[in-house]
Amino acid sequence: MASSAFAFPSYIIITKGASTDSCKSTSRSLPTELSSPCPKPNNNSHLLFSRPISSGPRYQSAKNSLTDDKQACAVGRRKSMMMGLLMSGLILSEATLPTAFASTPVFREYIDTFDGYSFKYPQNWIQVRGAGADIFFRDPVVLDENLSVEFSSPSSSKYTSLEDLGSPEEAGKMVVRQYLTEFMSTRLGVRRQANILSTSSRVADDGKPYYQIEVNIKSYANNNELAVMPQDRVARLEWNRRYLAVLGVENNRLYSLRLQTPEKVFIEEEKDLRRVMDSFRVEKI
Repeated sequence: MASSAFAFPSYIIITKGASTDSCKSTSRSLPTELSSPCPKPNNNSHLLFSRPISSGPRYQSAKNSLTDDKQACAVGRRKSMMMGLLMSGLILSEATLPTAFASTPVFREYIDTFDGYSFKYPQNWIQVRGAGADIFFRDPVVLDENLSVEFSSPSSSKYTSLEDLGSPEEAGKMVVRQYLTEFMSTRLGVRRQANILSTSSRVADDGKPYYQIEVNIKSYANNNELAVMPQDRVARLEWNRRYLAVLGVENNRLYSLRLQTPEKVFIEEEKDLRRVMDSFRVEKI
């Protein structure tokens, strides 16, 4: 067996403690017997990678079999090559680790002890001030993805429980009317289409009930709103978003956590967004 068949480039060095396989392939060939990377066999020592060679006429031919020292060297080089391939595979695997860890969401908790509510949000979201809500966070990459918290003033209305809103279905209709009012546009040919996807009620670990409402809203606009003929005014989809709302009552106030995200993003991040919804709590102040 030619030694060059298992030779490594000079920049790959593999060592394994003090064993006889600690030979390093630094050249493509072995010029002399003295420069052989593997030691000569010793009757008083045992080679780590040697394998027993059967005796008998079949294995005693010098032309058809390797000697003990050459076979040990071949096995050592073969194992070194396999270790090199494994190490290169591990290096490639480690190169993908940051991406895997980056995809794992990390949440922070926002607690407002003054107004009496708390929730969790993705740590990479940034707070935006002056957005009109009591608190507002936004995804720095997907700008249409955000969350906000609003609450009513106890001086203008007094809520004692969620039952003041009626059933979850009735609360869902109220939320849709509020969304459509906020999205009213003065542009010609703009139309909003809202659809209630689900309404539900749950009791959180704090023993308080919460309403959860999911709404899909699409915005359409004509490509030529000033056209005289109807066939020249073709409606096109501007945006398609999912709106998630969580309602809770405490301190004679109606609290509302609102999440907004494009439908395509919601499909990918549904689990994380629902975790934000489930984390919303109202506290007594």
